[in-house]
Amino acid sequence: MDVDVVVIGMGPGGEEVAGSLAAAGLNVVGVENRLVGGECPYWGCIPSKAMVRAADALAEGRRIPSLAGEATIEPSWAPVAERVKEVTAGWDDQGAVDRFTAKGGHLVRGKGRITGPREVTVGDEVYRAARAVVIGTGTAPAIPPIDGLEGTPYWTNREAIEAKELPESMIVLGGGAVGVELAQVFARFGTQVTIVESAPRLLHQEEPESSELLRTTFEAEGIKVICGTRAKTVRYEDGFVVNDEYRAERLLVAIGRHTNLGDLGLGTVGLDDDARFVEVDDRLRAGDGLWAVGDVTGKGAFTHVAVYQARIAARDILGEDGPPADYSALPRVTFTDPEIGAVGLTEQQAREQGLDVRVYSVDIANVTRGWIHRAKGFVKLIESDGRLVGGTSAGPMGGEILGALSVAVHGQVPVERLRHMIYAFPTFHRALDAALA
Repeated sequence: MDVDVVVIGMGPGGEEVAGSLAAAGLNVVGVENRLVGGECPYWGCIPSKAMVRAADALAEGRRIPSLAGEATIEPSWAPVAERVKEVTAGWDDQGAVDRFTAKGGHLVRGKGRITGPREVTVGDEVYRAARAVVIGTGTAPAIPPIDGLEGTPYWTNREAIEAKELPESMIVLGGGAVGVELAQVFARFGTQVTIVESAPRLLHQEEPESSELLRTTFEAEGIKVICGTRAKTVRYEDGFVVNDEYRAERLLVAIGRHTNLGDLGLGTVGLDDDARFVEVDDRLRAGDGLWAVGDVTGKGAFTHVAVYQARIAARDILGEDGPPADYSALPRVTFTDPEIGAVGLTEQQAREQGLDVRVYSVDIANVTRGWIHRAKGFVKLIESDGRLVGGTSAGPMGGEILGALSVAVHGQVPVERLRHMIYAFPTFHRALDAALA
């Protein structure tokens, strides 16, 4: 069948580029073997944040019962599970399918494989794309080769999101964003949680101050944090035993995610079948008539990166002008309490790049609204050559405060100009002014 564009993988990036090109009048085939929308709306960003919101409301009700009201102090998991089912539409992608087809796109269920230049085969059907093939197949939870793990009923983020009942105890392997978010949610609803992280600290790719803030918060909430320890063995005996030492009813594996490009047929177009990621240029081109977007590019496993890349790829396929991809102001948020927002380079990354670095920081507790809330957190800013190259906002609404930092880093706003802005009083984001004072 001759078409204009074939998109393999209809996650956030694939759905965005396929929908944009279909709306522009091209004959677009979207290929998906699971759910249109990918991980984010069904087992990732959306349901996990519904769980985080419930856990935060529960914790707030415990802290200030007279203000929160009895309705927010419900410790039962059942309403949370029902809310998760609601926000995922019961793990039904019909709404996403309808969005795509309403724009003129055609959805094909199955696994797509590249079988030649601008050619994709799904089952017995061969699609020949006159304009483009776009790869957006995403990632899956990485499962480490731990002795004894295979064959046990461990959880990944998918089983954790779909949980109808909570375990009494749980070991979380991995102290990255997924691991720490779910650990805090489950702990706040009564599960005894132990985090086992092989790196020296939680969120080891972020600022050390972020790691320490989470560690002290988690330990105060009863979460056991064990860093610098690799899981070497797992046994399942009416529960899990890790390293013959740590025991729990459930085991959540949250060590990261991996691509699976081996059976995609990249070798038929001259690319490496064994590659971890698809190499792309700043227009998301991976080869002649071939583009890739999202996690498979290795530029950041975030929905906002996938959608950003998809828009660039769509413009390029349509022959439209626009700025190339730029990841220097890549924002990321870990939705714990306190919330950790970061953009651009950390202090260590900036120094490793040989930049002349100046660091500014302030404790949120020393800023008016932070003092009012008795909040824990900080703002840390990384300057080089008179401009911000990175920043972290940790504390209440840290991800929202991040917006100002993202604009500053992306726009290369001079630090002197930031010093002379008017910051609303007594907001949390006024900490930016305090840090630069």
